[in-house]
Amino acid sequence: MDLMIHERRDEADGVVSLTLGRADGGELPAWAPGAHVDVTLADDLVRQYSLCSDPGDRQRWRLGVLREPESRGGSEHVFDKLHDGDIVEVGEPRNHFALEPAPHYVFVAGGIGITPILPMVAAAEAAGADWTLLYGGRARSSMAFREELVAYGDRVVLAPQDEVGLLDLVGLLAVPRPDTLVYACGPAPMLDAVESLLTGWRPGSLRVERFVPKAVEGTGSEGFEVAFLTSGITATVPPDRSILTVAEEVGIPALWSCREGTCGTCETPLLSGRAEHCDSLLTDEEKADQNTLFICVSRAERGCPRLELDL
Repeated sequence: MDLMIHERRDEADGVVSLTLGRADGGELPAWAPGAHVDVTLADDLVRQYSLCSDPGDRQRWRLGVLREPESRGGSEHVFDKLHDGDIVEVGEPRNHFALEPAPHYVFVAGGIGITPILPMVAAAEAAGADWTLLYGGRARSSMAFREELVAYGDRVVLAPQDEVGLLDLVGLLAVPRPDTLVYACGPAPMLDAVESLLTGWRPGSLRVERFVPKAVEGTGSEGFEVAFLTSGITATVPPDRSILTVAEEVGIPALWSCREGTCGTCETPLLSGRAEHCDSLLTDEEKADQNTLFICVSRAERGCPRLELDL
């Protein structure tokens, strides 16, 4: 859908927000905390941004965008070419980072990772849950939306690195907490540290969203067969191609956006066989269920010669 930029605003050093809505003032699709949307910035330039506004506001969506020093074109386009009144193509909300009900939450955000967390803390507060947020950044001036968080008082701990050093994740997470879910979003080293500290927690306690793909050990499969049951086509996926690439080669229309296992666009039901999951989205429990896979990166598990997909 085509949406108008109603307001572009500087939120911090190197961070802008875009407030979007229909030009006619009509309602936008519903969404829940943790959702993101695809934004088509130009031909062959699609980026995913988390929604960080109030899900109850059906007239406006807000996105937060960090200017990446080594931009591949997305943030550079936003900062240099998008202004109030411009029209951008935006996809329907998708959510692989949904806020699940819990009596207690620990939120950890680093840098622009605060964007999906903002509506989560608002939802946790509205639900009467017990929650805390540890929010880190390079400097206070680089930490977007910090003024909005002041209203929550000491539930929010701002930790600019130039003032306090690295986030005290050990003090926050070293002792497992019952009935607590941990939601974390930010730079890969921070997320890796959070994951390592939660190994002693109850399984399923951690939810993570990554902006860049998680490093995955070498795939366990060589070539394997894929039956695209809905399309009635069976094809071989060689070691140097993805399932998505092979689907495109045999004429099967498959939706995709990132091709790196972070956006969730190409999620496909797995009907038979066992996949080696190479994405950065599924939890360990979801991977073990073997009900779905992301065809841009995942393959057949070693020893599994054939996958059957609903595609």
